[in-house]
Amino acid sequence: MVEEEAKGSFPENVGFRISENVQKWMPNPFLFAIILTFITFVMGLVIAGQGPIQMIDHWYGGFWNLHTFAMQMVLILVTGYVLAYHRLTQKLIRGLARWPNTGRQAVVMVALVAMILSWINWGLGLIVGAIMARETGRQAYFKNIKVHYPVLCTAGYMGLGLIWHWGLSASAPLLSATKGHIFADLIGVIPTSETIFSGYGLALSVLSLVYASIIMFLLTPKSEARIHGIDYYVPEAVKVTDEAAEKRKEEQAASIADKIDNSKIIGGLLALMGIIYIAKYFFVEGRGLNLDIVNFSFLFIGLALYTSPKSYLESFYEAAKSAAGIVLQFPFYAGIMGMISLSGLGVIMAGWLVNISSPGTFPIVSWLTAGLANLFVPSGGGEWSVVGETVLRAAQELNVPIGKTIVAYSVGDAWTNLFQPFWAIPLLGITGIRARHMFGYCITMLFALIPFLAIALTVIPY
Repeated sequence: MVEEEAKGSFPENVGFRISENVQKWMPNPFLFAIILTFITFVMGLVIAGQGPIQMIDHWYGGFWNLHTFAMQMVLILVTGYVLAYHRLTQKLIRGLARWPNTGRQAVVMVALVAMILSWINWGLGLIVGAIMARETGRQAYFKNIKVHYPVLCTAGYMGLGLIWHWGLSASAPLLSATKGHIFADLIGVIPTSETIFSGYGLALSVLSLVYASIIMFLLTPKSEARIHGIDYYVPEAVKVTDEAAEKRKEEQAASIADKIDNSKIIGGLLALMGIIYIAKYFFVEGRGLNLDIVNFSFLFIGLALYTSPKSYLESFYEAAKSAAGIVLQFPFYAGIMGMISLSGLGVIMAGWLVNISSPGTFPIVSWLTAGLANLFVPSGGGEWSVVGETVLRAAQELNVPIGKTIVAYSVGDAWTNLFQPFWAIPLLGITGIRARHMFGYCITMLFALIPFLAIALTVIPY
């Protein structure tokens, strides 16, 4: 076995070793939130000079402050999930899943699909990435292709770990493009042409796709001694189901009430109303993207695909399960956010990095600031509200373009998702894998991205 392990590439060997250690030590995502709550509490006492009762007050003060944003995030996830589970999407996923002939091909394909779709909508990318990982793992098992399932699941998570916050559902850029946003008095409204659709943002997105795919290719184990397929982690996933029986069940005679529930005319008319408003919003009024219109668009695009109100509702029921962990944990992270912001800890933490920056290094500082903050507040918009003002004021003092600052900041929020398991909860549920089995490879990717991001953020012109 030692001889076989020595044949692996350097990234493969590093990933394998880190994965072994993470499996021993990593807690589940909810316990992770609890541990971070205690760490933030102690930091407030020691660093911000707050008293214990004050920190508890700050904790409660923030606990319910993210209701609106939490609902927006849940809708992004759920609408993406519903689109991912439409039969046309499923048919495409199964077709793609049968395409790879090697384990490395399978991993790179899943990573690319997850990242591209996450740029379009992070909820869609996360869910399709998870489904792709599971289905590709199943097809690899049936075709007797050796692929390490934890790496395949990591590939399905790469959209959330790198590229989503440069895309069409990016929190900080969309919030900054929304009239009356929290920093409007400081920076005004920043159109998405200066962030998401800037040459800087688009170049970073494309280069990230290439770089991450190469690293995922090298990270995939080739030695059979290291490879455990989906049957090892999720044996029930490779059981063959009787699809014909399921289809016959669906085609059973329906009552009049069922026919009304499934009326494509009713669903189609409602979808048409939504599509008309979307067209008016973009093409008549010429307005830009924000979180509300992104959610509205995916909601009614989904309804237009399903048409049947009942089918759409049933898909929503299933999708809501994937958001359960977010619904539970979001208030706890809002509490952490409250302790950080109300105690002044957020300004202190951001200031540590901002104070050592220059115009040339500031994109790196923005990235690292966001990455650090994301460990404690794993919410693009919530985190932006905590440390955004400090970063923006520093950018103004250093004469760094605000759009460039937001783009650099955005990748930090995504980057440490590879360490922070909060947003992996839906993927874990779909793939059936446990966080500690895949996050060793996620953390390896986190380290592998450091040289690339440091160079790209600095060298690429804005």
